[in-house]
Amino acid sequence: MRFAPPDDPAAPLRAAVRYGVIGLIVLAVAGSIIAYLAAGLSGLWGALIGAAVGGGFILFTALSVLFSARYNALTAGALILGGWALKMLLALVVFAVLSNMTFYSQPALAIVVIAALILVLGAETYGVLKQRTPYVTPTREKVISDTNDDEK
Repeated sequence: MRFAPPDDPAAPLRAAVRYGVIGLIVLAVAGSIIAYLAAGLSGLWGALIGAAVGGGFILFTALSVLFSARYNALTAGALILGGWALKMLLALVVFAVLSNMTFYSQPALAIVVIAALILVLGAETYGVLKQRTPYVTPTREKVISDTNDDEK
């Protein structure tokens, strides 16, 4: 059985983002319900903020890789590095702003952030691995030419 190569080389990245978003939505709903039952309204806020921060942190990386896939290696590397720096800065600002606020449950936030990081990364990995991508195992061919002295 032969599979045709995919028309789009970015299909695995798109699948990773799609599965990551689906996993994040499921986690946000389940985490919010559990946190609300455990800690009330502050637990709900903690879970929602944790899902947004943790899931957004991982999804931002996948989106920056997807966006930079059409550029040359130097530009793509600069975009991914710049995206990483922006992501770190935003995470620091969000946590610095949240540190003085008391309307959310810190344990719920911490648990959902960790769960979001693990779940979204796992969902993205599953999305990439589920895609069928062709690969070729090269074979060594003997090349004989008049100008190649190595073969004589």
